[in-house]
Amino acid sequence: MGKLALNGHYLIELFSFPDTPPRRSGPEALGLRHLAFEVDDVPAARDELLGKNVDCEELRVDPNTHRAMFFFRDPDGLPLEIYQS
Repeated sequence: MGKLALNGHYLIELFSFPDTPPRRSGPEALGLRHLAFEVDDVPAARDELLGKNVDCEELRVDPNTHRAMFFFRDPDGLPLEIYQS
């Protein structure tokens, strides 16, 4: 995992995992597949997006970080992640 930080604040965080399966779909597929945004309250962020008619996946817990998270898609259909700080 690599991180780009400025004054102790992470701007970009890159994850790499050995032997990643070559899946063509899903946000955890091989290669750069999505951007993630850290928030203080994942359920509130999801509720806000739903209130703006944004289709969101169900809340779940990341198996690696054990943090709450969910995905939604940008206007081009690319996955975006919201995760708990």
